[in-house]
Amino acid sequence: MLGFFNTLTRRVEEFSPLDPDGKTVLLYTCGPTVYSLAHIGNFRAYIFEDLLQRHLEFRGFNVRRVMNLTDVEDKTIRGCYEAGTSLADFTRPFKEAFFQDLNTLRIKKAESYPEASEPVHIGRMIEMIATLISRGHAYQATDGSVYFRLSTFPTYGQLAHFHLDELRPSGRIKSDEYEKENMGDFALWKAWEERDKTVGWESPWGKGRPGWHIECSAMAIGILGPSIDIHCGGEDNIFPHHEAEIAQSECVTGKPFVRLWMHCRHLLVNGQKMSKSKGNFLTLRDLLRRGWTGREVRYVLASTRYREPLNFTFESLSGARSTLKRLDEWTRRLRSRISSVSQSATATPPQLDTAAFGRALDNDLNTSAALGNIFDIVRDSNRLLDQGELSPSNITFLDNWIKQVHSVFRLEPNYRRPDLPRKVTSLLLRREQARAKGQWSTSDSLRKEILALGWNIKDTRGGQEVSHDPHALD
Repeated sequence: MLGFFNTLTRRVEEFSPLDPDGKTVLLYTCGPTVYSLAHIGNFRAYIFEDLLQRHLEFRGFNVRRVMNLTDVEDKTIRGCYEAGTSLADFTRPFKEAFFQDLNTLRIKKAESYPEASEPVHIGRMIEMIATLISRGHAYQATDGSVYFRLSTFPTYGQLAHFHLDELRPSGRIKSDEYEKENMGDFALWKAWEERDKTVGWESPWGKGRPGWHIECSAMAIGILGPSIDIHCGGEDNIFPHHEAEIAQSECVTGKPFVRLWMHCRHLLVNGQKMSKSKGNFLTLRDLLRRGWTGREVRYVLASTRYREPLNFTFESLSGARSTLKRLDEWTRRLRSRISSVSQSATATPPQLDTAAFGRALDNDLNTSAALGNIFDIVRDSNRLLDQGELSPSNITFLDNWIKQVHSVFRLEPNYRRPDLPRKVTSLLLRREQARAKGQWSTSDSLRKEILALGWNIKDTRGGQEVSHDPHALD
């Protein structure tokens, strides 16, 4: 059975998509707020989501995954006016760094990366808010902002498993940054203030900007539709963000918003929550500078099932390096013995339960059990090789099997994208966004600019593959 733990029901449920043909999965994943570099705790969630998508594809599903970029939020606005620059100029380098980090960690590109500031999404947010007001679910307060009226959605709290009556009354909360004890009617549209400077859009309620929660609802519904199969995020997103998404989305569409909610546990570093004051706040760039690789970081972050605590240490990175070396040595040994046996003639080796890898992932994405199976196979097949008990077709079977394993875990060696100049990275990001919107003439123009800088592009299902060629236009 393919099953996942549903935060909403608190049980593992058998999974099947809403698609009548049972083939396409609609997956929405909360992306970064682009006011700083993402840290390794963020990437634990993104790797979990990547493994989820890859395993669903391994099981034959077509996955349509959307990951938003939150570029309109209290932190990004505060950052741009402290830096004395525009919102777009402030967030751009963090967006570019994010995509570079995704590539380093071998995280598959989503179908779409919508940005909250894009006009099409701002328009959808305004439409949703207008609908909520017309149905009595929202109102404009004396401060000019529009708030969601929680009293009109009595099941609020269902995801976090508390009742609305348990909330301590404290009035409306305009900030995106608040804790459970301060909960109240949340902002859908925030009236423009002097400190917002150039950040703001016109609306029926005056100039302002959207609240954080309405952004995700508008982007998810606008791209994937009113009901989606799976919504993922970190456990800190459960309340209030995902609760608010459910309330406002279902009050607009009248349909269940999400069938399956999946949340990743926090990452600890040396047994403690990450904090700059404790000196244990780590970005991927910090680890790369210390000589670790994206592959090794990926292994550590994938080594424990997403719903279980993960303590990140430098000892675990050292262990990952040794473990991956063992896998590489086994692969080299295996491939040195492959004969010219036809692929169709491969046979399952005796005494090796290679199917256990997939069964472990079917069981709520149990990555630790799946990795355990991989290294059981490595150990046992090495023994069989020593004893001469593996036929050429057995060896070819194992070679094909490890390729399937890598299609999910992406632990194969020698995967490296060349270091790219910042200008090329920026152009690639713009081209990727243009292609996601179907702007093919813009995409072609950007390709020519990148070629002129000496870089070739190959468009694949996994994204843009780039290679250096100083004679690209010769």
